[in-house]
Amino acid sequence: MKHWYKILSVILIFYTLVWGLLNTVPRLDILNETIRNVYYHVPIWFAMLFMMTVSLIQSIRALSKTDLLNDSKAYNAARVGFFFSLPGLATGSIWAKYTWGTWWTFQDPKLNGVAISILIYLAYFILRFSIDDELKRARISAVYNVFAFVMMNVFIMILPRLTDSLHPGNGGNPAFAKYDLNDGMRMVFYPAVIGWILFSYWLFEIKNRISFIKNKIDD
Repeated sequence: MKHWYKILSVILIFYTLVWGLLNTVPRLDILNETIRNVYYHVPIWFAMLFMMTVSLIQSIRALSKTDLLNDSKAYNAARVGFFFSLPGLATGSIWAKYTWGTWWTFQDPKLNGVAISILIYLAYFILRFSIDDELKRARISAVYNVFAFVMMNVFIMILPRLTDSLHPGNGGNPAFAKYDLNDGMRMVFYPAVIGWILFSYWLFEIKNRISFIKNKIDD
């Protein structure tokens, strides 16, 4: 039963992929059928944030113990989180095209924050590759990872709520749950969040096993 979360993640994702297209949704102006993207775009971002939080925790543990294992886990979690940011960005861009009329707008602080956050984590990966000494790399990258996590939350969670934003739940724009996430949608949305988070953890475990095998081969 140690693989229960893998089975559950597949079941939940399959359920949300299928039922997310078949169930009824509120008929709203502008959004129309595109509101179904809330089943995919938002849960994928939740999975990304979950993995970046795991990466942060592992970096803090690596700093407290100077542990290369925790450093490796922090790196793997960041890679998985970064991987999820790409479909999250793609689904968001497609949604923006059909609701805002453009693939991207620099007038929205959350979109700009997402772009900056991606660049910040790209710099994290580049930093790791630029340092050969393992202990030095673990310490420096762990410190930078803490900084990256804080800045990501500032850019995508805090600043959009302080200024005008097209995104629901930001800058005075009410969140979906306040006006159109009905009970039928919740039956798809919450399982989708759980399913994608479990799937991200599954990928994280696979990355950790691959890293362990590579270290054994190198030794």
